[in-house]
Amino acid sequence: MKFSYQNIHSLFRMNRIIVISVVVMAFASSGVSAWMTYQIHHQALSHAFAIDTSGAILPLSWEEASKQREVEALAHLQEFHRLFYGIEAATIEEHLERALWWGDQSVTELYKQKKSDGLYNRLLQYSLVQKVISIESHLQPGEEQLPFTTRVIFELRRGGVTDTYELITTGVLLPVERHFPHNPHGLLISEFFEQTQKKQSDAL
Repeated sequence: MKFSYQNIHSLFRMNRIIVISVVVMAFASSGVSAWMTYQIHHQALSHAFAIDTSGAILPLSWEEASKQREVEALAHLQEFHRLFYGIEAATIEEHLERALWWGDQSVTELYKQKKSDGLYNRLLQYSLVQKVISIESHLQPGEEQLPFTTRVIFELRRGGVTDTYELITTGVLLPVERHFPHNPHGLLISEFFEQTQKKQSDAL
């Protein structure tokens, strides 16, 4: 009987050691997994995207996102102004819908004002085409916000007559969550304002 009790005691002690070992290994495994997940997440945020020559987003883990910030900002402004001011009957709805994803309420209010003034109806009614010729943006350095000034040259075609205009816009770029495909750069145009618009006397 004594011999059996010692065997049972030894068995319980061995079972306890095994259970403790399994628990310790489970915690260690969970800790390693959590650390690896954090490392992968950190690398994904810091080295996730690059820009090609057309401004498209490419997932390249070896490119530092911080180095691409200015390139992305310029590409964002380039695409937004092309969509918002490049207007023709076949693409007007698609372009404006996409452009509104790239700006905040200030862009929406400007769009509503132009619509209320009948700009888009006139363009459609008289089959006018507003074509963007060039877009040149300048950024001011900042920690989070990026103030910008953009110069847009566009043509307004009325049948055989073409007038050229210069438009200066200003605003601030704010960092937001990337939203594919609507806002792939993770930037939002705020405080958007049309500073000046004037007709060019000479063709550019």
